[in-house]
Amino acid sequence: MRIANRMENLSPSVTMAITAMARELKAQGKDILSFSAGEPDFDTPEVIKKAAINAINAGHTKYTAVEGTVETKKAIINKLKKDHGLNYEMDEIIVSNGAKHSLFNLFQCLIEKGDEVIIPAPYWVTYPEQVKFSDGIPVFIDTDDSTNFKITAEQLKAVITPKTRVLLLNTPSNPTGGVYTKDEINSLAEVLKGTDILVFSDEMYEKIMYDGKDFTAVASVSDDMFQRTVTINGISKAVAMTGWRYGYIATPNKELVKSMIKLQGQVTSNVNSVTLQAAVTALDGSADTDIEMMRKEFEKRRDIVVEEFNDINGLSCVIPDGAFYVFVNIKKVNTDSVKFAAELLEKEGVAVVPGLAFGTEGYFRFSFATDEATIKEGISRVKRFVEGN
Repeated sequence: MRIANRMENLSPSVTMAITAMARELKAQGKDILSFSAGEPDFDTPEVIKKAAINAINAGHTKYTAVEGTVETKKAIINKLKKDHGLNYEMDEIIVSNGAKHSLFNLFQCLIEKGDEVIIPAPYWVTYPEQVKFSDGIPVFIDTDDSTNFKITAEQLKAVITPKTRVLLLNTPSNPTGGVYTKDEINSLAEVLKGTDILVFSDEMYEKIMYDGKDFTAVASVSDDMFQRTVTINGISKAVAMTGWRYGYIATPNKELVKSMIKLQGQVTSNVNSVTLQAAVTALDGSADTDIEMMRKEFEKRRDIVVEEFNDINGLSCVIPDGAFYVFVNIKKVNTDSVKFAAELLEKEGVAVVPGLAFGTEGYFRFSFATDEATIKEGISRVKRFVEGN
C-alpha cells in the first residue's frame, strides 16, 4: 500500500505522544504523574451539561447548517461585542470542530505553495505542521525568558518578505503563558500597516488571566488590525469543554468565511448539534461564575508552581500572565529537553513535554491543570531528579 507523499510533511503531536506514553505506563501499574496534557481537570459546568441534556430531549439531534446555527453564531457575536467591543455580522462567523479544525480550514483556504507564515517560537505544536501540510513555509521568530517569550516589532520587521502571508499570534500563549499587552500589539500593528499580511490571533486562553491584568483582543486595537485579523477562539479551555469540540473564527473577510464553509461542507459538515446548543450557554454568561472559579484556582496553582520550580537548583521559570502552563528553563542542567523529559518519566514517573516540541530547546512545558497535591508531588519528584537527592 502506498501512502500519499503529503503525509511526510506531517509530524505526530509530541504532546499527544507523551500523554499516551504516560497513560500506557500507568495502565501497566506504574506510578505516573502526567503534566503533559493541556486539559482542565474541572468538569464542564453543570449549567452547560443541563443545556445539552435539554437539547437532546428537545430533539436537537439533526444536521445543522455547516457554519453553525443562528443561535450559536449570535452568541459568538454578542460575546465578542460585550468582551471586546468588536462588531461582526452573521456571515463573518464560522463554527468548526475545535480551534485546531478552524486553523486547518484557514490554512487550506489561504496558503499556497511557497507562502510564508510567521510563527513566534515557542509555539503550539500544531501551527507549523498545518502550515507545512498546506505547502506553506513556517518562518520562526525565536524568543526567550528575557521578553516573556514575546516577539518585538523589530524582530517582526526583520523577517517579513514579499512571500509573507500571515502572522500567527497566540495570546495567552501555549506553552509559555505569555500575554501581549495593548501597547505590544500596537507596536506590531505599526509594522504591518501598508501590507497585505493577515494576522491569525489564537485567543483560546483569553479568560484565563492572572493578577488582575486585562486581556486585549488583537482585532480591537485599531480598525486596520480589525480588518486584517482572523480571531480564533473556542470553549475548550476556559469552560472545561475539551471533548465537546467547538471552535470558531471571526473575520470581516466574508469571502474567507465562504471558502471555509465550502471546505467544511465537504469534509466534516456541521459541529455536533448538541454541542452547538450547549455552546450558547457557555458563551452567554451563564457559566461566568464557574469560569471565574476555575481561573482563581489556576492562579493559586500558578503561584505554587512558579515558586517551587524557581526553588530548584538549576531550574527557573518566568511568571505566566495567562493560560495554565509554565515553560521551565533547564539549560543549566541539560540542553537536551527530549532526553531530560524521557529520563524524568523513566526515573521519577513524571510526564512533561520537552521544549523542542514547541520549537525551543532547553525548556519543558509543565501544565498545572491538575490538583494541588499532584502538582506538589510532581515538582518534588522533579527536584529529586535534578538535584539527585
